[in-house]
Amino acid sequence: MNTVLRTSAAAGLAAALAIAAPPGAAQGTAYPVKPIRMTVASGAGGGLDFVARLVATPLTEALGQSVVVDNRAGASGSIAAELAARAAPDGYTLMLLSASLVVYGIANKTPYDLFRDFDPISLVSASPYILTVHPSLPVQSVKDLVAYAKANPSKLNFASTGNASLAHLAGELFAISTGTKLVHVPYKGVGAALTDLLSGQIQMSFLSGGSVYGQVRNQKLRALGIASTTRAKMAPELPTLIEAGVPGYAVTQWHGLLAPRGTPRAVIDRLHKEIARAVSRPEVASRLALDGTEGIASSPQQFAVHLRSERDQWAKVAEAADIRGN
Repeated sequence: MNTVLRTSAAAGLAAALAIAAPPGAAQGTAYPVKPIRMTVASGAGGGLDFVARLVATPLTEALGQSVVVDNRAGASGSIAAELAARAAPDGYTLMLLSASLVVYGIANKTPYDLFRDFDPISLVSASPYILTVHPSLPVQSVKDLVAYAKANPSKLNFASTGNASLAHLAGELFAISTGTKLVHVPYKGVGAALTDLLSGQIQMSFLSGGSVYGQVRNQKLRALGIASTTRAKMAPELPTLIEAGVPGYAVTQWHGLLAPRGTPRAVIDRLHKEIARAVSRPEVASRLALDGTEGIASSPQQFAVHLRSERDQWAKVAEAADIRGN
């Protein structure tokens, strides 16, 4: 998993809150004074929606105002991002995004810019990708899979959640790193990809632990390796792909919170503090762990660095694999 330092409330938080709010903030009024909308770039029931609703409850309790999850599926997250980018920068419209939205913006033109139109608040959670295969495939390890793929070039299919998606780039990165030729099969979402993977029509996938770990536990899929820098708590027996012979291979489906650019710093700091508290609550951490996900709270500055690092990494993969958007 990408290394992210866990943080508690920033040491200078009290001082920041004491500073007079800049233009656009409610002068002399404690934040928040009305419900907060958290836009989510997916429909109800997906992994991003699950994380949003899980943290919305403790945030509501801590802030004293309802945090309402607003699902805006469609256009690979662009509908939610455009809506949030155009909202007033007052802390009452936020956006929970995933790594997939950063990847989408690399290969596609969008009416918004994640780096120009938003202020980072915090990472919220992360789930490393797992390399899984259908049990009928005659391989028991990553080494076996690479050997099989080299002996059968362009015969192995891997499922993704769409063209130019994170799952697509993860498969291409694996092929580049191992010198193999794989066939990409895009689907419209995780559900459709899993259906064909479970039936054996697709032989392999690179999807987040939150998406596939339940199927691995039920032995409906075989996990060969986890795409993190260290072994995961949920499956310590599962080797990392780096251990298994794929140098530097790490892919994480992370989730993070953004606000429209220009949101008062005191509001950003307050939200970051409450996110850090929310994901550290035992009931939240244990529920995330069931799906192979870990709560993480980075500082706004660390999240900004992480966003740019992700963009730079996947832009190189997209260029090397000649991946273009729709």
